[in-house]
Amino acid sequence: MTAGGITLTRGRSQDAARRVAGLRTEIEHHSHRYHVLDAPEISDEAYDALVRELQELEARYPELVTPESTTQRVGAPPSAAFSEVAHGSPMLSLANAFTIDELRAWDRRVRGGLEDQAPSYVCELKIDGAAVNLAYEDGVFARGATRGDGTRGEDITPNLRTIKSVPLRLRGSRPPRRVEARGEVYLSKKAFERINGERARAGATLYANPRNAAAGALRQIDPAVTASRPLQMFCYGLGAREGLDLPGHWEALAWMRDAGLRTNPDVLRCDTLEDVIAWIEKQSARRGELPYEVDGVVVKISDYAHQRALGSTASSPRWAVAYKFPAEQAVTRVGNIRTDVGRTGALTPVAELEPVRVGGVIVRNATLHNEDEVRRKDVRIGDSVVIQRAGDVIPEVVSVLVDRRDGGEREWRMPTRCPICGSPVVRGEGESVARCTGGASCPAQVIQQLLHFCGRAAMNIDGVGPSILQQMLDADLIRGPADLYHVTKEQLLGLERVAEKSAQNVVDAIEHSKDTMTARLIYALGIRHVGATIAELLARNVGDIRRLLDASEEEIAAVEGVGPVIASSVYAYFADAAHRDLVRRLLDSGVRPRSARGTSDGPLAGKSFVFTGTLAGLQRREAAERVKRLGASVSETVSAKTSYMVAGEDPGAKLDKAKKLGVTVLETEAFLRLMETME
Repeated sequence: MTAGGITLTRGRSQDAARRVAGLRTEIEHHSHRYHVLDAPEISDEAYDALVRELQELEARYPELVTPESTTQRVGAPPSAAFSEVAHGSPMLSLANAFTIDELRAWDRRVRGGLEDQAPSYVCELKIDGAAVNLAYEDGVFARGATRGDGTRGEDITPNLRTIKSVPLRLRGSRPPRRVEARGEVYLSKKAFERINGERARAGATLYANPRNAAAGALRQIDPAVTASRPLQMFCYGLGAREGLDLPGHWEALAWMRDAGLRTNPDVLRCDTLEDVIAWIEKQSARRGELPYEVDGVVVKISDYAHQRALGSTASSPRWAVAYKFPAEQAVTRVGNIRTDVGRTGALTPVAELEPVRVGGVIVRNATLHNEDEVRRKDVRIGDSVVIQRAGDVIPEVVSVLVDRRDGGEREWRMPTRCPICGSPVVRGEGESVARCTGGASCPAQVIQQLLHFCGRAAMNIDGVGPSILQQMLDADLIRGPADLYHVTKEQLLGLERVAEKSAQNVVDAIEHSKDTMTARLIYALGIRHVGATIAELLARNVGDIRRLLDASEEEIAAVEGVGPVIASSVYAYFADAAHRDLVRRLLDSGVRPRSARGTSDGPLAGKSFVFTGTLAGLQRREAAERVKRLGASVSETVSAKTSYMVAGEDPGAKLDKAKKLGVTVLETEAFLRLMETME
């Protein structure tokens, strides 16, 4: 075999190693020119020839294959599930500003926090995609993850390797020991249209928007499927890092470009807020011309010292804000108004529209919220209406073009019986929502309750979605959540389009969900007014869910943060014999809920903790769970009742307040020593 002018034999592996190294360098250079700089130097045919030569050499000399080789972008076997991975530093969400006045208010807060020092701003387009975290070790791509809850995400390393604009090795001779690059994975408008066109021809469900399509591609079990989607990525910032000292965000963007990470060229450094506003207005006017979807502009304070001084809230940095563009609007016609039934029996009118493009997405339905909203806006079947995507996400009817009516329009009325099961519809006094009274006999409520039960924030039964749940219901394999724990692999194999591997994955996911937290189980039950936070409060105070079954309404209302309306709803739920039976059946089926709450005589009982900053080698969520198991409570706010403040790096204003109040402050090492003595 001849390669690059060298005749290779098995005794010439050194020549092969040199040629392989040269090919990788050359391919990396041309890949960077094409996928990152958009300035190719050679033809596609010439590039493909280089890759083929490398593939042939690696096939002959497998000992020369390395993880960062171009040939390994699609090579990992399909994974049955994604494991969790901790981010080196939190991936916080951004606070939003919807008006220029709100942007000015944010700027005033920033200047106040900096004691009127003049900050430098960096403006970037807010790409509508899926946020990911890329971790590089000694310059080599080690792992990649979704944003997840901000502290932990799903490990999607094999899928991210398939994206050509994600370098498998950073450029430069002296890469940092460790660095995290944060960015947005997205689909171009053209690619999104093509994929939805293919799905339409195949009779598959269409993606609602490019963001959903990108997120779906990233979470494919088989990396080859991800590779078939033309995903791209822009890096917008750095996370945890070792061996990389930079003064600010503007310099970080320059470093990322030099390292081979693709950054958006549409960025601007500004010295005044007026320059920021002018750039925002310019980008808002040209958003339709861009090849990808954007929903706003992110404004950041560039100087890292200023960022540290400003700190962060529990969920978002104070030194950055996302200015959201006004929702795009369009005019279309209401073909019909249908009534959807939710898991609590709530009936929601939905306008079925003549398809229209709004903000780069084809919209076919828009929520009308409730009967009062329909009357207030006077929406009729056949009306021409103005619609918009609220926050560029949820389509809604803004107004009716009354002057276009021709007399053929029809008024809509809330049905007196459920359109799914025929049960009576009632509307409680003082409530805006009408509800089906069918309960467990209403198929619409049952499927929605099951979807909620299996959801990620609830029992987290991965891979059990609407299609397979509906099939299980139709086959009479299940009638409610407890029945899921008795479904067998053999029964699933009898369902349409369920192969042996997918059946095993479903059974494994259901079995895995048995080991859960009490708060998750409470939330999964779908009690009215009980979200994840209230479920956590209840779990922390009751410990064992069996105690909640027999708790009085007064005992429930006595839980701090649980008001009388929620207490009444929880009490009424467990007073129902069917609901009590459901909990018992779940427990009898092997569901083992664990409480994050410690016993009343735990070593930290009565103590209150507040965590702030980045804890070295420890996630804040993990730290919070540890103190809860020992009987302590955790709060987001500092007060005179706070027992301990645990302060990591960049603690922000909370630390100053704790010191003023005389709260005991523990650094990470001191906290860990305390845990060792208590656990």
